[in-house]
Amino acid sequence: MKLSSFLSALLTTDSLTFNTSTGEQVPAHFHVTEAGLTTKHFVDCGGVIRTEKSISFQLWVANDIDHRLSASKLAGIINQSSALWNHQDLDIEIEYQGTTIGRFDVMFEKKEFFLLNKQTDCLAKDNCGIPVEKLKVPLVELQSAKASSCVPGGGCC
Repeated sequence: MKLSSFLSALLTTDSLTFNTSTGEQVPAHFHVTEAGLTTKHFVDCGGVIRTEKSISFQLWVANDIDHRLSASKLAGIINQSSALWNHQDLDIEIEYQGTTIGRFDVMFEKKEFFLLNKQTDCLAKDNCGIPVEKLKVPLVELQSAKASSCVPGGGCC
């Protein structure tokens, strides 16, 4: 989710609700303890130098159960921090503590935010010799499809 979409979503809701990838809800008294620019400068396995940038928000839950961060307050924090990322419309990444600190993509649906698991990927598949995965279809399905589409005189046999 881009920052502009995140800010638009904040305008449509009064309360902030974040749901984890396991279906649990982040406690409503969470704090946003960091808002920042994360820059990753790296070399992929194909030897290409790359840079990725994202805007990160760290959600932290303390024993202050009376605290409630409103959507408008979070929008204010974002606006106050926007010089850090030079007002760019970058992807949002949420940091949240599970068994370890997790980094999540975020989605907004039905007035709630959802933390989405991130996945690793090879960025140089064409360079490092990883074969492209082919669609695996059980032989039984191929035989039944062939049998149902091939008729005598149809030219398929």
